[in-house]
Amino acid sequence: MNAPATQIKKSTRGYRSATPPGLVPEVRSPDFEFPEDLPKYWWDNDPVKTLLLGALSASFPPGEKFFIDSVRHYQDQITDPELKKAIRAFIGQEAHHSKEHKLMNGFLEERGVGLGRLEREVQWFMNKLRRNFTPERQLAHTVAVEHFTALMAEEFLLKFDALEEMDPRIAPVWAWHAIEESEHKAVAFDVYKSIGGSEFIRVTEMMVVSVIFPFFSTLHVIQLMKEDGQLGNLKSWAGAFNYMWGKPGVFRKLIPSYLKYYSPNFHPWNNDARDLVEKAKKRWLAASLQG
Repeated sequence: MNAPATQIKKSTRGYRSATPPGLVPEVRSPDFEFPEDLPKYWWDNDPVKTLLLGALSASFPPGEKFFIDSVRHYQDQITDPELKKAIRAFIGQEAHHSKEHKLMNGFLEERGVGLGRLEREVQWFMNKLRRNFTPERQLAHTVAVEHFTALMAEEFLLKFDALEEMDPRIAPVWAWHAIEESEHKAVAFDVYKSIGGSEFIRVTEMMVVSVIFPFFSTLHVIQLMKEDGQLGNLKSWAGAFNYMWGKPGVFRKLIPSYLKYYSPNFHPWNNDARDLVEKAKKRWLAASLQG
């Protein structure tokens, strides 16, 4: 039986985390194959939807390396045994995400989707953050983006029918990634709070991320649509906009959970999505991926 997320455990420097006791992310070693006959638009036969996930995939290898480095910087300051285990699992999961999405990006690049250039742009931006941000703000950046990715994983991919709309040979990649984003959603946050991170920096960095994350995501989708000759596909744009902001409005429905981040009492595990994760594991992860 799952322990309720409201149980508290003591962590470093008196910080008391709301992460369920004993919850350590599971590091899996998937080996996905991408079939040559995969449809060009593998999500709902729709260019905008497909290229949106393609653009996100391009950001994962450099982005997740940044997240790993920002957490690892403070690893030696953590004394709580459970959090130390969670940090190691976080690093393991993110490293596998980077590896698998690098392979996916290469596969899509060979099929004419220009993800290599986007990945290099994101790498340039991550390097700029490394040069100009303090380690504390770099970690705050990771915490903010992890909140975004957890919301998208739980409230978008796992709750709605996006995975069912994808080609069944590529949907497991996104299901696996979403499951692990939910599992480790509080690790960077707990590290940040444990080392006494500033609330001002945590909140203001979320404001920064709230501008640059949607800006670059939208810009990259526009670039990919233009390269694919689909920029004037108004039907695809309108359908995707309605899906995200109209009906069912999956992005619109993320707003209340997003705003909770600004509360001084916020913790990622205030939203306990383990039931969704368990259903997704049974539906999408083959036995070979669960251990």
